[in-house]
Amino acid sequence: MGRWEPNARGRLEQAALDLFGERGFEQTTTAQIAERAGLTERTFFRHYSDKREVLFGGSQLLEKTFVDTLTATPETATPIDAMASTLATVAGFFVERHEFARQRQTIILASAELRERELIKLASLSAALAATLRLRGVKDPAASLTAEAGIAVFKIGFERWVADSGERSLADHLRESLDELKAVAAGE
Repeated sequence: MGRWEPNARGRLEQAALDLFGERGFEQTTTAQIAERAGLTERTFFRHYSDKREVLFGGSQLLEKTFVDTLTATPETATPIDAMASTLATVAGFFVERHEFARQRQTIILASAELRERELIKLASLSAALAATLRLRGVKDPAASLTAEAGIAVFKIGFERWVADSGERSLADHLRESLDELKAVAAGE
């Protein structure tokens, strides 16, 4: 193997997804992932701390994107409108990632360990959004309720998006889920 290979991270990601799909998450080793990608295991560990990070490595960037976007919304926006604007912007994070998201979701749903990790990620994201709303002057419980509602909308919209053909955007699914939440809250 050469010392430098282009797109090592992308190749490792695809190799991991393929192997997780074929063998299952628990049965796949980092050495197998590296071998499938045509790289060394050492190269794997330069990019990921463990095999779970192939699936969750973008969590910090996603949280930062959510928080930065919410922070940048106009102060005059209501909490739910600020969250709606944030969701619409964050959907751009997933453009051209439908197939990866679909494969990732399938792998996560097949593993109790990964489902737990996903829930922890969403709880952390909700806490960060509630803290951001508090910094914007939103009092509790409104800050916590808005953050939890935003994450619920994100989760449902995301699940719908990965389950469909990918012809409709994540932003469409998020908007639809938020409209449904608003209708429920309005008693419709």
